[in-house]
Amino acid sequence: MSAVLLTLTIAGCGGSGPDAANADAAAAQANADAFAAQQQAWRDERKAGLIKPDGWTSLIGLHWIGPGGHYLGSDADNGMRLGMGPKHLGMIDLRGGRLRFVPESGLALTLDGQPLAGPVFLNTDEAVAGPSVLGFDEGKGLVTVIKRGDRYALRVKHADAATRTGFKGIDYWPAKEDWKITGKFVPHPPGRTIEVANIVGTTDKVPNPGAVEFERDGKSYRIEALDEGDGELFLVFADRTNGHGSYGAGRFLDATRPDPQGRVTLDFNRTYNPPCAFTAFATCPLPPPENRLDLLVDAGEKAYKAAN
Repeated sequence: MSAVLLTLTIAGCGGSGPDAANADAAAAQANADAFAAQQQAWRDERKAGLIKPDGWTSLIGLHWIGPGGHYLGSDADNGMRLGMGPKHLGMIDLRGGRLRFVPESGLALTLDGQPLAGPVFLNTDEAVAGPSVLGFDEGKGLVTVIKRGDRYALRVKHADAATRTGFKGIDYWPAKEDWKITGKFVPHPPGRTIEVANIVGTTDKVPNPGAVEFERDGKSYRIEALDEGDGELFLVFADRTNGHGSYGAGRFLDATRPDPQGRVTLDFNRTYNPPCAFTAFATCPLPPPENRLDLLVDAGEKAYKAAN
C-alpha cells in the first residue's frame, strides 16, 4: 500500500479528530434545541388552556345548592349572588336529586349553545354527555352544575373575570432532560379504586389501574396512577417543593399508557398546578397518602403569583 493511500485510509477511519468532535457537538446542540422547543410548545399550550374564555382562570363562583328554590344573579337580593352578569338570572330548584332552572323573563340566555325559551332540567357533570351549560352575557358567562359526593354546586365562569384578564403567567424551574424519567408500570387487578379526597372535603373512589415506579438519584419511588377515562394516566402527587416553591397542596402530571414492555415516560418538566392554584372556586383532588414523595421535584410549574 502506498504512503498516500495509507494516510487516506487512516484519516477515513476511527471517527476522531476535530471534524468528528464538531459533529458530535452539533448533534448534541440539535437535541438540546429540540428538547427546549418541545418544552416551550407544551408550556404555550398549557397557558392557552388556562386563559381561554372558559378556562380555569375564568371561574368567578362556586355556589353550593341546598334543597328548594334559589334565585341567582349579580344583585344583592339574590340568594345566590353571582360575581358578574345580569342582576337577576333566574331561579334554580333542587328537589329529589333533580335540578330545574327557571330563567328570568326577557333575558337572552342559551342552553348548550341554543336559545333557551323556558324552564329546563339541568344535567350535572356526572352525566355521560357532560353538564348542561347555561350561557349569559352573549356567551361570556357560563353556568354548569357539578356534583361532589351528595352535594350539588353551581360553577360560574365569565370571560371578563379579573383572574383571566389579569393573568400573570406561570413561572417554571428550568427544563432539564434528566427530569424526563422512564418508569415501570405495575398493574393492579381490574376494577381497583383508590380513595381521593378533594379540597372541598369530599372523597371519591377513583379508578386506580396501577402504580408507576421510578428511580431518582439511586432511590426508588412509587406513584399510584388514576384513570379519568381520557386514555392517559393521571398522577396527583406531593413532593418536598410543596409550599417551598411549588403549590402547597401538590401538583399533577399526565403520562401516556405503558408500552408493551410496561415502560412509562414521566416528564416531570411538565408537572403542573391544579386549578385551585389559580382560583378559589375549583374543587381539586389532593394527593393520596401513597403519593407523598420524599423527593425534591424541582421541575415543572412553580407556585402561581396572582396580581395584587
